[in-house]
Amino acid sequence: MEQVQRDMSNLTCDEGEHKKPKVFKRQPRDVVPAEMKNEVTGLTHECGVFGAIACGDWPTQLDIPQIILLGIVALQHRGQESAGIVTSEGKCSKHFKVHKGMGMVSNIFNDEAIKKLSGNLGIGHTRYSTSAASEAVNSQPFVVHTAHGALATAHNGELVNAASLRRQVLERGVGLSTHSDSELITQSLCLNPNTCERDGPDWPARIRHFMTEAPLSYSIVIMLKDKIYGVRDPYGNRPLCIGKIVPVDVDRKVKVEDAPAEGWVISSESCGFLSIGARYVREVEPGEIVEMTRNGIRTVDIVNRPDQKKMSFCIFEYVYFARSDSLFEGQMVYSVRLQCGRQLARESPVTADIVSSVPESGTAAAHGYARESGLHFAEVLCKNRYVGRTFIQPSNRLRQLGVAKKFGALSENVAGKRLVLIDDSIVRGNTIGPIIKLLRDAGATEVHIRIASPPLLYPCYMGINIPTREELIGNRMNPEELARHVGADSLAYLSVEGLEEAVKLNRQTKGKREQSGYCTACLTGEYPGGVPDLEW
Repeated sequence: MEQVQRDMSNLTCDEGEHKKPKVFKRQPRDVVPAEMKNEVTGLTHECGVFGAIACGDWPTQLDIPQIILLGIVALQHRGQESAGIVTSEGKCSKHFKVHKGMGMVSNIFNDEAIKKLSGNLGIGHTRYSTSAASEAVNSQPFVVHTAHGALATAHNGELVNAASLRRQVLERGVGLSTHSDSELITQSLCLNPNTCERDGPDWPARIRHFMTEAPLSYSIVIMLKDKIYGVRDPYGNRPLCIGKIVPVDVDRKVKVEDAPAEGWVISSESCGFLSIGARYVREVEPGEIVEMTRNGIRTVDIVNRPDQKKMSFCIFEYVYFARSDSLFEGQMVYSVRLQCGRQLARESPVTADIVSSVPESGTAAAHGYARESGLHFAEVLCKNRYVGRTFIQPSNRLRQLGVAKKFGALSENVAGKRLVLIDDSIVRGNTIGPIIKLLRDAGATEVHIRIASPPLLYPCYMGINIPTREELIGNRMNPEELARHVGADSLAYLSVEGLEEAVKLNRQTKGKREQSGYCTACLTGEYPGGVPDLEW
C-alpha cells in the first residue's frame, strides 16, 4: 500500500495556523448538530470547482492564477465560507503553491497572494459546508504528498456512502485529519486500486476504482504535477463543464472547435467563461473522466451507472443554485426560469394588475409569468446590495422589521394595485411574510404569491444544505394555510410535472433521451441511490 505523508511542510501555504477540527457524528439532516446548522433563511450550495491549464510551451504567457481567481469569483454564489487555489509549474512533482482561507474570495486573495501562485496549471475551490464544519482545516483544495508526488483535489457534492468508504480507508491504515468528504476522496485516490500498477500509478484506474466504490454525488477536479483530471459522478448529479481559452483577437463567428486553444478550463458552471476569454465547449458527461494536459483535452474513461439507471441531474440547479447565465444541457438557465414562470401562469392564473418579483431570484420567472398572462411587469422591491449575513437587531420590533434591511418598496408602482409576486422558492417561510407587509404598507390592495418551483419537503444528502423536514414550511402548511400565515391573498406553487416540463422543453441531450433525467429528491423524496445511511 502506498504510504501517504501528512506532513505539509513542503507546501507554500499562507492560510495561517489551522485550528483543531471539531469532531461530529455524521447524521441525517433531521438531526444536524447545532454547530453545523444553517443560519440563513434560504438554501446553500456546498461549493464550486474550477481548473485551468495552459497549452503549448511552458512557462506560459497566460496568467493562470488570475484566470482561476476570476473563475472562482464567478462561482462565489455556490459558496461563501472558504476558498482556495493550488498551482503547479508543471516540473516538480513535490511542490505545489497553495493559498486558501476562510471568507469570501475577495477577502482571501490580494495581488501579493496571486503573484506567489505563479504556475502553468492549477485548480480552485469556493465552499459552503454541509457534512463537515466551517473551519480552515476543511477549506479546499486538499493537497497531500504521496510516494509519486503531490496530489490536489477540489470537490463539489456529498458522498452518500461516505460511512463505508471511510471505513475502507481507515482499515487500510490511512489516517484522516478531518470529517470532510473531500479529504476522504483525496485519500481514497492515493490508495492502490485492486489491480497491479507498473511504471508508476495509473491515475485513471484509481479514479475509476473510486467511482465504482462511490457512485454519487460529486464533481471533482484533480491536479497532478502536469495534468488535471475532471470527474463527474455516473448519475451526473452535480454539474461540470469544459471551456477553451482562445486568443483575444479571434472573431466570435469562428466556431469554438475551429478556434486555436491557448488553454483549457473546467468549471462547475460556464458563467465565468466570457470574463476569462474562454468559450463554452461542452459538459463533462455523467461518469466521464477527462484529462487536461498542455497538449489538449481527452476522455480517458467513462464509468456507467449501476443497473443502467437514469441520469439524475439536480433539478434545483435550474431553479435556484446556478447563475442565470450558465448553460446546462444546451440551454441557458435564465431561459428555463423564464419557462417556469410561463408554466406557473398556466397552472395558477390570478386576476391582477401587475406582476413583479422578489429580486433577483424570482425575476426571470416573473417575466415569464407576465408574458404568458398578458399582465404588465413592474418592479416593486428595491434590493439593498450592501447587507451582509450578519446584522445587529437590538429589539423585537427591529427583528420583526428585518426585511427592511434587505428591501425597500417602490410605492409609486405598488399603490392601489393588485399584485402577483413571484419568487423561486420558499424554504422556511421567514422572509415572505415581512415582504408582503412591506408591500401592503406601500399601498398594495392585493398580494398573490406564486412560487416558480414545487414545495421543498425532504432533505438533500447530495451536497445541498436543505434544512430539516420540521423547518421546511411546506411540510407544516398547505398553500392555503401558508397564504393565511404570511398574509397573502393567495399562494400557489409550480407542480413537479410543470417544473420538469419547463426544464425539458428546450434541452439538448446526447445519447438515449430516455436515459436522461433529474434528481427531484428534495421535492418527492425519491433519491437516485435510495436514502443513504449517514452514520459513521
